[in-house]
Amino acid sequence: MELKRIELTDVKEFADFASSIWHEYWPCILSEEQINYMVDKFQSESAISDQIKNENYTYYYLVDNAEKIGYTGLSDKGDYLFLSKLYIKKEFRHKGYGGKAFDKIKNLGYSRIRLTVNKNNTNSINAYFKYGFKTVNEDVTDIGSGFVMDDYIMEYQKGA
Repeated sequence: MELKRIELTDVKEFADFASSIWHEYWPCILSEEQINYMVDKFQSESAISDQIKNENYTYYYLVDNAEKIGYTGLSDKGDYLFLSKLYIKKEFRHKGYGGKAFDKIKNLGYSRIRLTVNKNNTNSINAYFKYGFKTVNEDVTDIGSGFVMDDYIMEYQKGA
């Protein structure tokens, strides 16, 4: 499995790919209305372009045998790497690709990696524990239109 960096010229196709994964992943936790709102706010073509241009984001397709199986979004926060997104297409989940992706991410040269994860996203929380993350805090963020993100903040430290 490899990480294939997204260029600004690829953002439209990439946003469509991300949207399709969000719409098949989140219905067990979030309403369709909140999923649509969050995709528009965080994973639309304009949002992704803005994140790349203005927020130190880099997006990657996860590619295995020339097939796009998922994606990740990372942001350099100076003293740590923010793992903003790590999503695998349904048919490739529970096959070790998340761990392979995280192995590549943790070898990008950062001593700390942070993420936020929905408190009801038990499968992902358990996977992050398996990868060596610890819960360091929790946060409720008002994202507008009556929606909130109710998350744990988790951190991985090399050598810890």
